[in-house]
Amino acid sequence: MDFLFIYYAVQLLAGLVVFVTIWGWLHIDNWWVRVVEFPRIQILVLGLTAWLGLLVTWSSWQRKQWALFGALSVSLGFQLRMVLPYTRIWKKEVQKAKDKPEGKAHQIKIMVSNVLTPNNRTQDLVNLVKKRQPDILITLESDKKWERALETIEPDYPYTVKVPLDNLYGMHLYSKLELIDPEVKYLMIDDIPSIHTQLRLQGGRVIWLYCLHPMPPSPTEADKSTTRDAELLMVGRHIEENDQTAILAGDLNDVAWSKTTRRFQRISGLLDPRIGRHFINTFHVDYPFLRWALDHIFHSACFTVVDIERLPSIGSDHFPVLTTLQYEPEEANKQEQNAPTTDAKDIEEAENKIQEGKKEGHKVSKEHAQEKAEQGHSEKQANNHQS
Repeated sequence: MDFLFIYYAVQLLAGLVVFVTIWGWLHIDNWWVRVVEFPRIQILVLGLTAWLGLLVTWSSWQRKQWALFGALSVSLGFQLRMVLPYTRIWKKEVQKAKDKPEGKAHQIKIMVSNVLTPNNRTQDLVNLVKKRQPDILITLESDKKWERALETIEPDYPYTVKVPLDNLYGMHLYSKLELIDPEVKYLMIDDIPSIHTQLRLQGGRVIWLYCLHPMPPSPTEADKSTTRDAELLMVGRHIEENDQTAILAGDLNDVAWSKTTRRFQRISGLLDPRIGRHFINTFHVDYPFLRWALDHIFHSACFTVVDIERLPSIGSDHFPVLTTLQYEPEEANKQEQNAPTTDAKDIEEAENKIQEGKKEGHKVSKEHAQEKAEQGHSEKQANNHQS
C-alpha cells in the first residue's frame, strides 16, 4: 500500500511539473499564467525529485509511464536552460573588474533596498548604509516615515530625489555623485513613479541611471503583467535608441529568466552581472524555499563587476543588494560580444507590448483614482460621523 502511494504520488508530481512548465509557455499576460515564471528553481527541484522517483519506482512501465517520463525530461531540460545561466558553470556575461591603482579605479557602489512600507526597522537600514557607504542608495516602497528616518544620512548624500508615497510604490534616491536633471516619470500608471537621471561618475563621465518599480502580476495588485512588461521594454528601447551608457536598477517584480526581462536585455543591450555567477535571490526573506531574484541591476558594457552581495535583512520582505561596478570603457567592445542580440521580432513585439501597456495603464490609473476617491469619501463620512 505504501509503495503504491509513493508510486502514484511520484507520477502526480511529475505530471504537475510538466503541466506548470507547459502552462508557462502560454502567451497570456494574466497573473495566473505569468506567476509560474518566478519559481523555476523550485519547479526544477520538484521535477528532479519526481524524475528520480520515477526511476526508483520503475517496475514495468506501460506506454503512458514512458510518455510521462519523456515529457518530464523535456520539462527539466527547459527549466535547467532557464536557471543554469545564473550559476558558476555558465560563461560570465560581465567580467571581473581589473585591479587598478587607487585613484584610477572609478567604481560605483549601488544599494537597492525594497524597505516594505509598514516595516518600522528604519534604523537597521540607516546603520547598514553608514556601514557599507554606497555611492547610490535606491529605496523602494518608502513613504514619509522612511524619508524622515533617512534624513540622518543626507549629510553624506547631497543629491536626492524623493517620491514619498503610501501606496507601496514610493521611491527615494540618495547619491554622493552629482545627479544631473533628475526627473520623476509616471510611464504607465499615474501613481507609480520611476526616476530617470544623469549621473556624473568619479572620473567625470556622465551616464544615465534609471530606477524602476513596476506593479507585479498578482491577485492582489495587477491582474496582468502588461504594464510591468511595457515599462521595462519602454526604458530599454529608449536606452538603445539614444545610444546611452546606462545603469538600470530596482525591484522589477520580475525574474531575470522571464521572457520580458530577456527581451529587455536584447533590446537595450544592457548586461546582467549575475550571469555566470549566482542568483542573488532577494524575495521572500521569511521563506527560504520560496525565494527568487526580484531586485535587479543591468548596465552597459563599459562596466565590469567588482562584487554583488545580498545584505542582511532590515525587516523587509526583500533583502537589500549591494553591487559594485567599475568603469572600464576599454573593455566595452569585448563585453558587447556577450550581450544578447535583438531581431525584428523583438522590436515588433516590444512595440506591441508598449502600446498594450499604455492602454492597460490608462485603465488601471482610472481604477486607482476611483479607489482613492471612494476611500477619501469614506474617510470624510467617518470624520463627519465622529463630529
